[in-house]
Amino acid sequence: MSDIGIKLIYWDRVFEAGFWILLTLFFYYLALRIQRALGGTPLANPVLLASAPIIALLSAADIWVGDYQMGGQALIWLLGPATVGLAVPLYRNFARVRSTLVPMAVSLVVGSAVAVLSAVLIGDAMGASLETVRSLAPKSVTTPIAMGIAEEIGGYAPLTAAFVIITGIIGAVFGAMFFNLCRIGDPRARGFAMGIAAHGIGTARAFQEDEVSGTFSGVAMALNGIVTALVLPLLWLAFAG
Repeated sequence: MSDIGIKLIYWDRVFEAGFWILLTLFFYYLALRIQRALGGTPLANPVLLASAPIIALLSAADIWVGDYQMGGQALIWLLGPATVGLAVPLYRNFARVRSTLVPMAVSLVVGSAVAVLSAVLIGDAMGASLETVRSLAPKSVTTPIAMGIAEEIGGYAPLTAAFVIITGIIGAVFGAMFFNLCRIGDPRARGFAMGIAAHGIGTARAFQEDEVSGTFSGVAMALNGIVTALVLPLLWLAFAG
């Protein structure tokens, strides 16, 4: 193939990736406007609303998801800087976080274990394949870490990403309702539980409620990612081996 042909293919892929990035941002912007117009209800979750037209377009045009991911990878990369940005509210609420280290440690161990075990047991009970169960196990961890864990234990990373997003949406939509039903009003408890169960999407929802809730959710998301990334592959190898 000539140099001109290679360059044309290169720029075609660049423009295609850029198109999907811009389209994703556009639909997400519309989703935010819709949620605000509806009074900020969690039922109008912007991730859910923005995903629906993207999925419909990919299906209608018969576009391979890998082509979309060429642009999506750039957005996934931005999750890293966004997570680092959570240090700002953490700094402002550091005294509150420091005063609850013991309850947070207990909640982290229990929450992380339940998140993984429930995923594995439910997947196994439904007759899912071993690869699917491995992909489902890190569903409550933020996307980049979850995909790395899935690859480490023999799962399928793109499937894991889908499970992670679905988990986050469910947590963001129904988490506050569940807390209210259980009469859990402490923003620290609400936020920490949301961060463990629903990672970044849940954390975004927690910040909509209260900065303290969002701060504790961000701490939980980070700690859960670290603990799960360190422990889950070792446990899986120990029991699977």
